Amino acid sequence: MTAGAGIGLRAAHERELAERRPPLAFVEVHSENHFGGAAAALERVRRDYAVSLHGVGLSLGSADALDEAHLAKLDALARRIEPLFVSEHLSWSAIDGRHLNELLPLPFTHEAAAHVASRISQAQERLGRPLLIENVSAYCAAGAPQMPEWEFVSEVARRSGCALLLDVNNIWVNAVNFGFDPRHYLAAIDPAAVAQYHLGGFEARGAMLVDTHGARVADEVWSLFRDAVARIGARPTTIEWDTSLPALDVLLEEARATRQVLEGATLMEPA
Repeated sequence: MTAGAGIGLRAAHERELAERRPPLAFVEVHSENHFGGAAAALERVRRDYAVSLHGVGLSLGSADALDEAHLAKLDALARRIEPLFVSEHLSWSAIDGRHLNELLPLPFTHEAAAHVASRISQAQERLGRPLLIENVSAYCAAGAPQMPEWEFVSEVARRSGCALLLDVNNIWVNAVNFGFDPRHYLAAIDPAAVAQYHLGGFEARGAMLVDTHGARVADEVWSLFRDAVARIGARPTTIEWDTSLPALDVLLEEARATRQVLEGATLMEPA
């Protein structure tokens, strides 16, 4: 697929999107919202747009066994929708069968990288398709690191063979919260591993940034995104907005700005 801009589709915008059919490369939905009978509504969306499935409940970094029931539902949805991508997060959110409403970070150790990479490989084998794995925002360190975040993300991708969903906003949030240079992060990522980008908004709470998905993309993140596209290349990119949901036109404005960055990079590529 040619790199283009899409939006995270939420229920409040489904009818308007179907009526207006604005020019979007794809839409992205949370997989779990469309398990079972809810997939019928997504099939109607699929007639107009490519669909990307973005999961939040697989808890790939957990010490619990992979949830076979969850994988079966995701597999059934993917076979029904034939998505552009199936993605999940480099995080954990369940332990001892108890689910938490957070995407929690992993310790940046070789042991943790091997553990989560093995589970990603198991999930990919069960689904019969590659997964895109997203870097997550964090607000405290998960133990003493053996490597910086970008080396951990890269090691997981190498070990599992997964692709990366590079969330540029999360890189910026973590750079501010933990005091590293976000360009060092970009420089360490293998361009061949990156299949998709995410953009979203954050909020400042004192000296800390919080990835809320409830605001426009910040100027600093646009700048980092331009640098990412210049170094890694244009990829399909999603505008995420989940809280304080605005009018659809606001999301479309952000998507247009995204498309301009992607198209500018494409025009600069040598023939």
